[in-house]
Amino acid sequence: MTTPRNLLILMSDEHNPKIMGCAGNDIIQTPALDALARRGTRFSSAYTTCPICVPARAAFATGKYVHQIGYWDNADGYEGAIPSWHHRLRERGHQVVAIGKLHFRGARGDDHGFSKEIVPMHIVDAAGDVKGLVRDHIPTRKGGDKMAKYAGPGESTYTVYDRDIASRAQIWLHQAATKRRDKPWVLFVSFVAPHFPLTAPPEWYYEYSGRDLPSPKQYANNERPEHPYLSDYAHCVDYDTHFKGPEDVKRAIAGYYGLVSAMDENLGKVLRALEKSGLDKDTRVVYTSDHGDNLGARGLWGKSTFYEESSGVPIIVAGDDIPRGETRATPVSHVDIYPWIFECVGAPVPQDDHPGRSLGALARGSAGAKAVVSEYHAIGSTGAAFMLRDGRWKYLHYVNYRPQLYDLEADPEELRDLAGEPAHAEVLEACRKRLLEFCDPVEVDRRAKHRQAELLAKYGGREAALARGDLGFTPAPGTKAEID
Repeated sequence: MTTPRNLLILMSDEHNPKIMGCAGNDIIQTPALDALARRGTRFSSAYTTCPICVPARAAFATGKYVHQIGYWDNADGYEGAIPSWHHRLRERGHQVVAIGKLHFRGARGDDHGFSKEIVPMHIVDAAGDVKGLVRDHIPTRKGGDKMAKYAGPGESTYTVYDRDIASRAQIWLHQAATKRRDKPWVLFVSFVAPHFPLTAPPEWYYEYSGRDLPSPKQYANNERPEHPYLSDYAHCVDYDTHFKGPEDVKRAIAGYYGLVSAMDENLGKVLRALEKSGLDKDTRVVYTSDHGDNLGARGLWGKSTFYEESSGVPIIVAGDDIPRGETRATPVSHVDIYPWIFECVGAPVPQDDHPGRSLGALARGSAGAKAVVSEYHAIGSTGAAFMLRDGRWKYLHYVNYRPQLYDLEADPEELRDLAGEPAHAEVLEACRKRLLEFCDPVEVDRRAKHRQAELLAKYGGREAALARGDLGFTPAPGTKAEID
């Protein structure tokens, strides 16, 4: 029986799970995350439900896969229509507070389910990235130069916003959290780093800019894998064409590393406040990110692919009933956090069609192996794409294109696509059938495009959407969006 405790959920944005000290990276400085991993359990094969922000966060809120809830892209923000864990816990009398980025719709009258939202970031004008609704004959987006151009030392609106989030979280823990309550509370603290722009605070940027940083995997043109899905994405979001040489790449990686360390610093302040407020013994903690970042590997930047760097996420969980200093290789997903949230605070887990299994049980080893799914229906894709992780196998299914298959036990860096090899034909077919147990890819693709066509018509059609320009990244609260 899980003893009811408070719960602190810490989320970052676009954190490549390989870029942590506790994940074996000996360059990055992440002392807060490393300490959390030492007193808890880290999942080394954890995945987002979707490698792009808005659908991933809607799925995290509702505990379901994207094809179950129908928030497909960055122009279709969660508005509260499907009950979330925040709705359900608030209804039961728990204080459920969010501080920082939510990336929900945020229209007037929307109820996202929190008791209180403090400095929330939502999609722009409750509409988001309308141009991403265009799914055929996709043009190259403008603003792709920002990835390289903004990489370097300095402050962005995001670094300022993240410090504000950390400050407000510390104040809440010292003042609001210590008030006597009949039921445990849940605090959701959501940072933006290390999401681009890759402008890192100077004290962290210069920790890495002079280092011999590793070159991105398969970065040379003759090393890059060829697949039409990857070509579609690289054509639409042409970040890499704006990197003019090795120095640009090193500057971007130093910026990203600096942002990871800056995020870790802010996260550490929140965890210290939890301890100093005397609540650490009565509070469980989980850290994750909404998705990862390719960080130049294979010539790709940003997210939107199913490689481990992009669809993989860090998940670290700590508490009095969680094994200390353990690493679990069992594949897990954000959907597995959902039932555990209810268990943490002593609330019954909703008996609906959520697909998750408790992260606590998975950490303790009392739940067996499982398969997980990620999917993509957004910017730069002409058709639905799915990832199935089942044991050692990662299977990628495309409605429009040939599949891919990787053996992550023998090939953890995903350097060899086995899908075309006769020796793996049976595995490929078994994975395809396993995916069909989750959903029908063709039917899901049809539903996604139907919804996107409806939204596109609402905003005036294809030409009107393209004329709106490109949104490089959502502005922090109180700042203006940059439209190219």
